[in-house]
Amino acid sequence: MRINVGMPDRIARIIIGAVLVLLPFVSGMAVFGNLLWLWTSVGVGIVLIVTALVRFCPLYAVVGLSTCQVPSR
Repeated sequence: MRINVGMPDRIARIIIGAVLVLLPFVSGMAVFGNLLWLWTSVGVGIVLIVTALVRFCPLYAVVGLSTCQVPSR
C-alpha cells in the first residue's frame, strides 16, 4: 500500500469526515429523518476519516493521483 494522501488532503478529509458523521445527529435537518441519507452521510464520513488516518485512498490509486509530496514507500 503506497501513501498517496498528503497533509492538506488529510486535514480536509478529517474535517469533512467529522462534519458528515456528526451532522445527522446534531443538525436536526429533516433530510436525515430518512435512514438512507443518515447512514450514507455517516458511511462517507467514516471512509474519509479512515483514508486520512491510513494515508491511502483506493480511488486515488485507481486514477493514479497522489497529493503526497513525500516519496512513496
